[in-house]
Amino acid sequence: MTQDLLADSVERLLADCCTPQRIRDIEADASIDKLWRELNESGFMDALVPETKGGAGLTLTDAFAIVYACGKYAVPAPLAQTMLVRAILANAGMTAPSGPIAIAATMQRDGNNGFVCPRVPYGRVAEWVLVEEAGSWRLLATKAAHSNSSGVHASQESDITWSAVPADAPRIDAPIEARVLGASLHAAQLAGAMARVLDVTTRYANERTQFGRSISKFQAIQHQLSVMAEHTFAARMAAQMGCHSISHLPNPDLAAVAKARTSEAALIVASIGHAVHGAMGFTGEYELHLFTRRLHEWRAAYGSESYWTERIGASLLAQRDTTVDFIRARLFPEV
Repeated sequence: MTQDLLADSVERLLADCCTPQRIRDIEADASIDKLWRELNESGFMDALVPETKGGAGLTLTDAFAIVYACGKYAVPAPLAQTMLVRAILANAGMTAPSGPIAIAATMQRDGNNGFVCPRVPYGRVAEWVLVEEAGSWRLLATKAAHSNSSGVHASQESDITWSAVPADAPRIDAPIEARVLGASLHAAQLAGAMARVLDVTTRYANERTQFGRSISKFQAIQHQLSVMAEHTFAARMAAQMGCHSISHLPNPDLAAVAKARTSEAALIVASIGHAVHGAMGFTGEYELHLFTRRLHEWRAAYGSESYWTERIGASLLAQRDTTVDFIRARLFPEV
């Protein structure tokens, strides 16, 4: 019941402030300041922060509805990422900054002894980036860095380079990889975006007529819609597993399963959505591309399905258990 109320509340907020036109404007480099104020004033960004620190004290399991809705409404700002990083900082006894926070999958040295975080999701609009360095998390300001956009139309990813890591940047011991944090959140956002593509495609199939009846009456279309629905709901179940936690941090094994399954489903759902829509789905004025573009981008972010299935396989071989025992011990969420 609590999660249903939370889902209804966050969806009402995002339906009002993340309209397709507003998303297009921000993708075209309009400021996110007004949107960010609206999101910040809602209180959802402190959902994972402990009650003793002024937050709601939710677990990641409880907050799944928020992250899922971020994908369903294609929020053009790192709401889910900021929510998680604020909780990390609060639990470390640090005060979180007010601006949007992105999470980098990796940090590497460039040719000039600087540091670069490649393809940071939401890097174009983030004021801060959580990076992993030598077993620690560091929070770095983007104003002290150089950012290069991905070059992909309307993408919010960017390569961010610092000449050096500031000595005063907060350092937090990292119990899990930053990549795992991003994978768990992106799996939930992928599931939300797929649900939106399914809704839009089903509505179009019911409204579009051919030979005197809606195309949803044709068996070939029904088959495609059923395959899309199957993958969409399987992705949601996997994403819920990826956010299953008794704290604010995801379980690395469950996050791996979630990202592998949702990334796999993203390609299928996006392709069927465009196939059913035909030429209409590729027009800039129609909303479908706002979500299918994200499916393709988020599928690759923090590792695609091939990366995470390889990680799961390597973990299985290292345990020397039977597959069934491995699933029971590592890949089955505790109730």
